[in-house]
This record gives sequence, structure tokens and C-alpha cells, in this order.
Amino acid sequence: MVSKDDFLYPRSRYYGQVQPQNLVFNANLQEFSQRISYICNLESGGKIPPNEAYKQIKSLWKELKRSKKQLQIGNKDIL
Repeated sequence: MVSKDDFLYPRSRYYGQVQPQNLVFNANLQEFSQRISYICNLESGGKIPPNEAYKQIKSLWKELKRSKKQLQIGNKDIL
């Protein structure tokens, strides 16, 4: 049986190179995607104005970028 949380917050398997920072970033990316979907649906449904949706998405994007930088994802020096 699928729980309410599994339904509302689905998680996909990770198939990339298994390293702690990659797993953390993948979880952050999935959460980002889920929250963006909610914001887009709220805006499309007229529940929040477009400028508010834009501000929220911009804020989430900055959080994701900060996460990537802190985890040093994509740095060629780190192997």
C-alpha cells in the first residue's frame, strides 16, 4: 500500500555515481522539482499571482545552486 507521503512526495532511484554528495544533491534536486511543480500548479490555478510564483521559483533556484556549490558538485578537482 502506498502511503500519503509517498504519493505526495515521490522519490526516484538514483542511478549515478554513488557518492554521499551526489546522493544529497539528488535528493535536493528531487525536492526542488516537486516544489516547482506545486508552485506552477498554484499559479496556473490562479491561487498565486505570476510575480509571486516567479519570486518563489527564483528563491528555490538560488537554494539549489547554493547546495551544489556547498557539496562541490561538478568541480573537476574533486574525484
